[in-house]
Amino acid sequence: MEQLVQHVIAGRREAGTGTRRADVFDPATGQAARQVVLGTRADLDRAVAAASKAFPAWAATTPLARARVLFRLRDLLEQNMQQFSAIITAEHGKVLSDAGGEVTRGLEVVEFACGIPDLLKGEFSDQVGRGVDSFSLRQSLGVVAGVTPFNFPLMVPLWMAPVAIACGNTFVLKPSERDPSASLLLADLFKQAGLPDGVFNVVQGDKEVVDAILEHPEIAAVSFVGSTPIAEYIYRTGTAHGKRVQALGGAKNHMVVMPDADLDQVTDALMGAGYGAAGERCMAISVAVAVGGVGDALIDKLAPRVRGLKVAPGTDPDAEMGPLVTRTHLDKVRGYVDAGIAEGAKLVVDGRGLKLQGYEDGFYLGGCLFDDVTPDMKIYKEEIFGPVLSVVRVDKFDDALKLINEHEYGNGTAVFTRDGDTARAFMHGVQVGMVGINVPIPVPVAYHSFGGWKRSLFGDHHIYGREGIRFYTKLKTVTSRWPTGIRAGAQFVMPTTG
Repeated sequence: MEQLVQHVIAGRREAGTGTRRADVFDPATGQAARQVVLGTRADLDRAVAAASKAFPAWAATTPLARARVLFRLRDLLEQNMQQFSAIITAEHGKVLSDAGGEVTRGLEVVEFACGIPDLLKGEFSDQVGRGVDSFSLRQSLGVVAGVTPFNFPLMVPLWMAPVAIACGNTFVLKPSERDPSASLLLADLFKQAGLPDGVFNVVQGDKEVVDAILEHPEIAAVSFVGSTPIAEYIYRTGTAHGKRVQALGGAKNHMVVMPDADLDQVTDALMGAGYGAAGERCMAISVAVAVGGVGDALIDKLAPRVRGLKVAPGTDPDAEMGPLVTRTHLDKVRGYVDAGIAEGAKLVVDGRGLKLQGYEDGFYLGGCLFDDVTPDMKIYKEEIFGPVLSVVRVDKFDDALKLINEHEYGNGTAVFTRDGDTARAFMHGVQVGMVGINVPIPVPVAYHSFGGWKRSLFGDHHIYGREGIRFYTKLKTVTSRWPTGIRAGAQFVMPTTG
């Protein structure tokens, strides 16, 4: 990987006009591995100018020709899966197998976008009036932008850019400055796939670039994934500047464990969903809601598994969980564990003292498990984004449902039960955007759409799938009549369909 992570503007890498740099760390060792340039408004302006210049020709390209570029991109992503996985693990810290899963889930959205000739088809109504037909079509917006998070440095850009580009837009990506290198390889593969220069651009940076995106008059739409406070800021600022905005925010995902659930299956599910990627997923399960008398048995199953969690550098083939992304984030998550103890929760498994020989400076935290957590506690109310699982005990199913529905977040949730009536009642009654029934991480497949409710999403559209097509296009409806040689004369009343 390059020692200096640069921008990609109009198909070329450049360091830009700014002099600021930020360290990019290897979370496994805690050492700075490279630096990333922090862009300026001038860098963003040049990227938008390149995208604007490329837009007319790209929008005029047939959907079939756009799809062929994406088909080639899909093959290149598959061929470079190991390289992407290595880059992601080196800068994020997640284990290699998990990084490979990220590449696969992003690749699936590319495969969806390859169907753009069919997805862009409009509707036609014959003879809506005498000699009058009506039809609709969806057209591209122009230059659009994506601001993406550190936890999925490839997958989330692939949730946005392929769909936007397939619809005929040009794209500016602002990746996370914590793990930016995957964006450069993605830009290389877009170019190899035959995408014209300027259609996909990358501007590295921090808040200065984000604000420039939100305020730029030539950017028509912004997609964002991150924390709720920033998502709300993105939405309010972007819409105030006349843009379409989809801003996906934070989460506090509950998994309801019913007394009839298979506890071995539940334990496996909670281990993967709670501690996979060190809990740094917006779909991670961070609260297990034990219904009835199942709490003691659940803790008995979970505690030894959490204590035995294999924490190691992400390159270790036996690792189940890697380090957190930065020291700052590690300190933040530790602070939540301290707060839980102070508020009276029972810390069943304490991962704070973990030290790995040879990796003493790495950003490691062992799995943490709390019991007797109550809804008034900070560790229940706030998104921790780390390997901390809280068990909340309730008497009845209705109590569990009420608990979830009263939380400010509504991203993902799950119920584990053998009873179809309970599952159906949960599915219909829960106020959450993505629901799993005996599935702990219900991330929708690419031909559906991803998004939460309440303060987990700001904007009207979920991401990727058909919702993504709607977000990245404008609807146009045409009503047409052709001359017949018979003049009816001027009409001064509202046209009707009679």
